[in-house]
Amino acid sequence: MANKSEVEYAATGRRKTAVSRVRLMPGTGEITVNGRNYKEYFPTIDLQLVIEAPFKAIESVGKYDVVALCDGGGVAGQAGALRHGISRALLQVDETFRPLLKKAGFLTRDPRMKERKKPGRPGARKRFQFSKR
Repeated sequence: MANKSEVEYAATGRRKTAVSRVRLMPGTGEITVNGRNYKEYFPTIDLQLVIEAPFKAIESVGKYDVVALCDGGGVAGQAGALRHGISRALLQVDETFRPLLKKAGFLTRDPRMKERKKPGRPGARKRFQFSKR
């Protein structure tokens, strides 16, 4: 784990049912998720690119260390929550990042959630098989 620095920014990111608590501090670009390296925690390259995206948007790859705790949801939801949390923490670092992050859509919390199951149906919209006789 990284040394405790004087400057630390904290933020929360959410996506679907996943929540990510992010601590951002100046450093070498090390990203730790639940005590593991993010490339180990998120094995697919697509998810790794999702997490790196806010840093690429503001052109500051390798300037900040991230320590995050992710909980709930699946790996894709957690990656989205982590991206949201990192973006919010970067705003605390410098408010001038807002137009770049906003244009990329990283500051908006994705409101899409799973639709609830309805009574008398097997799922949210699916119906039981119709039988004429």
